[in-house]
Amino acid sequence: MQWGVPSATAQMDWSKLAPSTASSHHAFRWSPRRAVVVAALMTCDYLAAAIAVAASEILVPPASWAWAEGALVLFAALAPLHAFIGLYGCWGPCPIARLRLRALGAMGLGVAMVAVTAAWNSTADMAAIGVVTALLFIIGYYLEGMARLPLMQSGLWGAPTVLIGSPEQCAQLARTLLEQPKLGLNPIGIVCDPPESGQWPDTALPVLCGMADMHRLPGVVEVAIIAASDLKGSEVAEATHLSRLPFAHVIVAEGTGGIPNLGLRTRNLGSAVGLEVRFDLFRSGNLAVKRAVDLLVAIPATIVAAPLIAILALAIKFADPGPAFYRQRRVGRDGRVLNVLKLRTMYGNAEERLREHLQDNPDAQAEWARFFKLSADPRVLPAIGHFLRRSSLDELPQLWNILRGEMSLVGPRPFPDYHMNSFDTAFQTLRVSVPPGLTGLWQVSSRSGGDIDVQQEQDLFYIRNWSIWLDLYIIIETFPAVFTARGAK
Repeated sequence: MQWGVPSATAQMDWSKLAPSTASSHHAFRWSPRRAVVVAALMTCDYLAAAIAVAASEILVPPASWAWAEGALVLFAALAPLHAFIGLYGCWGPCPIARLRLRALGAMGLGVAMVAVTAAWNSTADMAAIGVVTALLFIIGYYLEGMARLPLMQSGLWGAPTVLIGSPEQCAQLARTLLEQPKLGLNPIGIVCDPPESGQWPDTALPVLCGMADMHRLPGVVEVAIIAASDLKGSEVAEATHLSRLPFAHVIVAEGTGGIPNLGLRTRNLGSAVGLEVRFDLFRSGNLAVKRAVDLLVAIPATIVAAPLIAILALAIKFADPGPAFYRQRRVGRDGRVLNVLKLRTMYGNAEERLREHLQDNPDAQAEWARFFKLSADPRVLPAIGHFLRRSSLDELPQLWNILRGEMSLVGPRPFPDYHMNSFDTAFQTLRVSVPPGLTGLWQVSSRSGGDIDVQQEQDLFYIRNWSIWLDLYIIIETFPAVFTARGAK
């Protein structure tokens, strides 16, 4: 293979990207891989629909025979609608966007069921359709997630993707895509010229060819990502002339810093391209909607959880005399003191136990400095304490904080002063500008497995990219994270 002369930092000669003589169009025909993926996703959808219909007949028995017609509409329209909105591809929208599409699809199917059976519908039938719509959305989402996991592990899910750009840029992008297979982009290699220094970074992917040899790439490549963060505007414009690239999908990964990317829109500004950015979490109307959702969920959740909380409180008092509940001072919104209500999981002399343990254990000191948590914490009550922390059930009393308006269902977790002081001042200011949450993006992604850098990165992502769909995604993902104790300590 003949490598080109230009260095990674020199201006890239995009004229080398001539049209491919070995067309890759066959990569977009129907293939066994696509057949397996579509069959798996359709099976999940129809299983979810069957469960939803059966459950609705038990929970809200229909009052007329028109219900059967509505069910027929559901099963007839389900697959075509989901295929139309893009849920049956081998790659595509990110998980949050897929959640939104699935919700809109379920609502569309519900409207179709109502329209077909409107002449005969009773109140019971309408309620049954509502139950079907909600269960189809929730069950379908979970089943799709369960199906996509083996598809990702087997390499069937995700578009074969090449990364184009400097070795350093491609190395960073490759790590991100490999760590997040749910994005649906399966990187198989890098296209770049050798760096001027001759020192290759650890790319974690093979270098397939140089810029001039791109036409030799195999036709299975579906997506090319141009790592254009260091390119000038003219270079990006030349790079994105799709007719000159042998790929059907080309993504330009520009260096947009930390601006929001979920829901980011492009705007035609004549000869320029504009990126429309909206910080939705800081809009008063959206905060009102968020508060309304908090109350709609927290009120019934508190009623349902009250007996469980009482049983857990008795178990705590049996394990260690003293109060079953305690209030911990945390940093709340606008920097105000927030007394977070929790079930007690530690001994009464927890702080003394912690000091003694850290004094005698340098490894524990290092772990505490990095995570502000310990994998073997001497303060935790045996059995019940570990169970509560693994399951996060010790957080249930914070539903009261939500009802009082001190917290939200979803948001950055409220931290103690010593934890907040580990962040830089600018991030602390941004973090306290939004309501703290019972659960958050960090909890469903890393929980205790993420250090303070990961916490800051994920809290920044949440604040900058907030939408009601992101909140819904975090709420739905919280249940499997809790039940599997993923990342808990």
